[in-house]
Amino acid sequence: MYNYNPLWATMAEKSISTYYLIQQGIDARTINNLKHNQSVTVLTIEKLCNILDCNGEDIVEIKPDR
Repeated sequence: MYNYNPLWATMAEKSISTYYLIQQGIDARTINNLKHNQSVTVLTIEKLCNILDCNGEDIVEIKPDR
């Protein structure tokens, strides 16, 4: 299971909006997937890390399904 709460916390800490992510090339549909804790590509995680100047653990937390 994917949990993107770290992404929202990182964005809040850096005062970055979802609109800014869209301006930087992150698709609105991808942002919707992130909001609903759905899977995204590793390329998307890499783009987010570059935009936010952070690491993967600052974007997503992966928990095993039980």
